[in-house]
Amino acid sequence: MLDVRRLRLLRELQIRGTLAGVAEALSFSPSAVSQQLSLLEKEVGVELLRSSGRRVVLTPQAEILVSHTAEVLRTLERAEAELASSLTTVTGTVKIAVFQSAALALMPDALSIMEAEYPEVRVEMVQREPESALRETWAREFDLVIAEQYPGHAAPRHPELDRRTLTTDAIRLATPPADRGRFHPASIGETADAAWVMEPRGTASRHWAEQTCRLAGFEPDVRFETADLQSHIRLVESGNAVALLPDLVWIGRGTTARLVLLPEHPQRTIFTSVREASSTRPAIVAVRAVLERTAQQVAGSAAEASSGD
Repeated sequence: MLDVRRLRLLRELQIRGTLAGVAEALSFSPSAVSQQLSLLEKEVGVELLRSSGRRVVLTPQAEILVSHTAEVLRTLERAEAELASSLTTVTGTVKIAVFQSAALALMPDALSIMEAEYPEVRVEMVQREPESALRETWAREFDLVIAEQYPGHAAPRHPELDRRTLTTDAIRLATPPADRGRFHPASIGETADAAWVMEPRGTASRHWAEQTCRLAGFEPDVRFETADLQSHIRLVESGNAVALLPDLVWIGRGTTARLVLLPEHPQRTIFTSVREASSTRPAIVAVRAVLERTAQQVAGSAAEASSGD
């Protein structure tokens, strides 16, 4: 009988590419990972790994094992979900990956509801960019991800992950207050000479923002780059930049910035994804339901907070 734990290490190596990456993801030492994979080779009686420079690569026989391992892990996860569903109390740990504005707008209230209604469920949260968080959820680092999709952009799709919409979120042009800065545009077309703050290159939000500016007839002067949307807000409110910001960032705070509607009223979609094999686990079902309730409440607050354009 093959050892499932060793088979999982082999699959992790295929996903992460290095022994060090596997060790970091699973909190092992690289030597322990190497030792377990050597034992797996002895169990199956064929070579599974070959050296390629400073890396190791999987042999065709190892790829065969990995393809079956994925199904084994799905079966075990479905069994765990069914077992948990047979209990009368909702318990367990749910690890969530979430991006910043959702973490600030949705998670505080959702966590309070979970504590009140499901006290035996432990919720752990880590901030991640949506693109990487989806892959990490597929790779079993997280149980649930809150991710986003910008207009005209398809968020990454991964096998085994489902997708359920939480809410939609209007995106507006944020400009400095009248008594701050040199630029007070009334439309995006008037921001060609303004200093911009945007998220780092490679993110969906950055690509969408640049394309929006180009469609308006100019290349944005991106002087400030940060993934922290709270920094975007401060740069706008202090008169140093303009930005394209989603309504969720204004939850729980006022602002002196002016919020301007964009042509065609673009919206991003916020959704949750979990592995289909674990989607019926009661703790995950509970967290998703609470997030959906929270999102409904927040959607109204977001529209109200940004209605001063």
